Amino acid sequence: MRQSRSAGVALGVIASAVTICACGGASPASFGGEAAVSLAAASPVTVSPLPGTSDASAATQISFLGPLGTGVREVRVVGSRSGPHRGVLRRYSTGTGESFLPARPFLAGERVSVRARVDAGRGARVARTSFTVARQVAVSQGEFPLSRGDPSAVQHYRSAPELTPSTVRLTTPPQPGATPGYLFLAPYQGQGSPGPMIVDQSGNLVWFHPLPKRIEAANFGVQTYDGKPVLAWWQGRILQVGFGEGEDVLYDSSYQPVAAVRAGNGYRADLHEFRLTPQGTAWIDAFDPIRVNPRSGHGAAAVLTDSVIQEIDVKTGLVMWEWHALAHIPVRESNNPAPHGDYPWDYIHINSIDPGPRDDVLLSARNSWALYDVDVHSGAIAWRLGGSHSSFKLPAAARFYWQHDAEFQPGGLISIFDNGSNPPKEKQSRALLLRPDPARRTVSLVSQFVNPTKTLLAESQGNALGLPGGNWLLGYGRLPNLTEFDAAGHVLLDATLGAGVQSFKALLAPWSGQPATAPALAVSSSQPGNASVAASWNGATMVASWRVLAGSSPSTLVPVASAPKRGFETTMPAPAAGPYFAVQALDGSGAVIGISAPRKL
Repeated sequence: MRQSRSAGVALGVIASAVTICACGGASPASFGGEAAVSLAAASPVTVSPLPGTSDASAATQISFLGPLGTGVREVRVVGSRSGPHRGVLRRYSTGTGESFLPARPFLAGERVSVRARVDAGRGARVARTSFTVARQVAVSQGEFPLSRGDPSAVQHYRSAPELTPSTVRLTTPPQPGATPGYLFLAPYQGQGSPGPMIVDQSGNLVWFHPLPKRIEAANFGVQTYDGKPVLAWWQGRILQVGFGEGEDVLYDSSYQPVAAVRAGNGYRADLHEFRLTPQGTAWIDAFDPIRVNPRSGHGAAAVLTDSVIQEIDVKTGLVMWEWHALAHIPVRESNNPAPHGDYPWDYIHINSIDPGPRDDVLLSARNSWALYDVDVHSGAIAWRLGGSHSSFKLPAAARFYWQHDAEFQPGGLISIFDNGSNPPKEKQSRALLLRPDPARRTVSLVSQFVNPTKTLLAESQGNALGLPGGNWLLGYGRLPNLTEFDAAGHVLLDATLGAGVQSFKALLAPWSGQPATAPALAVSSSQPGNASVAASWNGATMVASWRVLAGSSPSTLVPVASAPKRGFETTMPAPAAGPYFAVQALDGSGAVIGISAPRKL
């Protein structure tokens, strides 16, 4: 159904769980207490909301996802209280199915039945699903209190006074073997403006996109869309109840917006994951607070926050696939105690998504200390790794707690950022590289990466990024730290943001930016005939030097000074009366690649 990842882990020998066939039947087998059936016998079309979903949105569309050329007709949708629903079909830009968009919402608590005829390469078949509509709850929109941080740990520039991000201080400069590229951070909290930020490996600012007050960014890095590198990130509000409400955005190499990716079915995109695929789709997550009956088997809480995973068609915004944790992960697996009253119980907290090579997707659940490999055809759990119901036996050294950022790695490995807190279960946060053995149902610890010079225990957020040559970059999330290690665990680079500043992830990648805006300058003078010019160009990566122009009018400017580029902003003396000045940005060959607007002293 999807293009396989080249860096996947082949654990498909563990049978995937029950797949609902087009006829509505299933054949059971077992592994780890899960019923299972071969994917070869499954329907080629997956219908979302998946069968058995107990808390679908009242605004849900009905998604039919299949192989290339999948078509849908004769859709019949009936609510147990609202009756038949008319609607329209909309095709995915990928050519792999359609969504039925009901003309009116469903009713809370009702059961919805869906039947349609689909053409998916094997002739017409009947596809079915049925689900229950959630009783959704509005929760407090209160945000986390703003950390005071350190006012001196903020960057300021004469030529770009609107840019005030956190500083990035190197405690270990790049060592031999450090991976070349730029660091991608999204600082928030503490002092300085929030927003996506690129810095070089000397800690110098390259690009910053300031966001409005109390709007934060996360998951900032380079991805590929339509065959081109793009900057991708989430932006929105981070609520104190434990999740974000916002959208995901894409910008091109000139720092212009390309697309916005929003959660479908009435949800708001959460901050934890935003992952593009070569097919032009995006994997995202959302959190959904719902009212539950404490006698229903969903625990003692009156309000429970479910984790929702969606695959979105970027071009159309349609939901192609949707999965709800509550339908597949029992609340008994949670290690997060249920609160009293109407405070929402974040029982599972899915915080990373990684599509695998066998029509599966790997999910990390912070609050069960477990990873889940999910069959995208049925939504059932093929296997668990970690937690109280693990399909694999883990040695003590490989156990993890409150983890983030689980990813498939080449050679059948899985990487995890093991927070080890909150509350503390370990002394240090670390990265783990694990090797599952499906035949023996065991896991071995291949490598772990722990900062040897400082104690870093991050109670939330964080990531572990595999780099070329076996290097690893750790971002410590709740803590302002980031560290690059070589394969043997030696520190190759270490840096910190300002006190109290957080960045959900720290990423590293090559990048070439050519801003659509012009260079900026500021001019000042302490005495006639001698000016000081400060020049910068937010996002430009090809600038090698600056040239100062001066003259009696904007049309009579001539070169009067030059200097190599130094950091984000270069300050140069200009022995000229002006009173008009401009700057030219030069590349390594001396060619002019940008010129500022003239400014009068």
